[in-house]
Amino acid sequence: MDWDVVEQLKRGGLDVRRPEVLQIPIRHHSREQDRVIPLEGEEAPVADYSGRIVTVRLKPISRLWTGTAVPPDMTREPPWQYRPFFLLLETTAAVYCAAMGRPELDSEFDRLYRQLCRWPDGHDDHPLFSYLRAAARLYMSLRAVSQAEFETMIQRLRQSAQHFFTHEGSINYAQVVLYPLAFA
Repeated sequence: MDWDVVEQLKRGGLDVRRPEVLQIPIRHHSREQDRVIPLEGEEAPVADYSGRIVTVRLKPISRLWTGTAVPPDMTREPPWQYRPFFLLLETTAAVYCAAMGRPELDSEFDRLYRQLCRWPDGHDDHPLFSYLRAAARLYMSLRAVSQAEFETMIQRLRQSAQHFFTHEGSINYAQVVLYPLAFA
């Protein structure tokens, strides 16, 4: 957890008790609406559904791991206490796809989640990676998450993308899981 982030968000009027209602807004290039500006560095905007935005400095994921909690089995459905993490990351992915006007491939989500699990503080050329990483960093700034819990939750996201993959060019994960979140 990062108490500085918690306090900054509270001062900005954001509800830190419910991370699932927060989001990392997608930034576009001013002249090219179909081109997203990746997030770089430690700063990231955080918004709620009322449109309030607070920019905070998020620590790297490896500095946010807290404790040694062992996660439960998440191969079927994640326990309720982990759902806010999934909602925050998947809503971020959904908003990104909606902002781009097209869904990402299931295989690309699988790759991005794998990358996030293997190199949580790393970089990727795909702009969505920076937003997924920022969403994870935001959640972990608000809740205590061990390294094992983080890796298990990301692997569960990856498993979901793989589950919906049916063929090259498949966009089922975005259509079935993400789009209902973006348009809810």
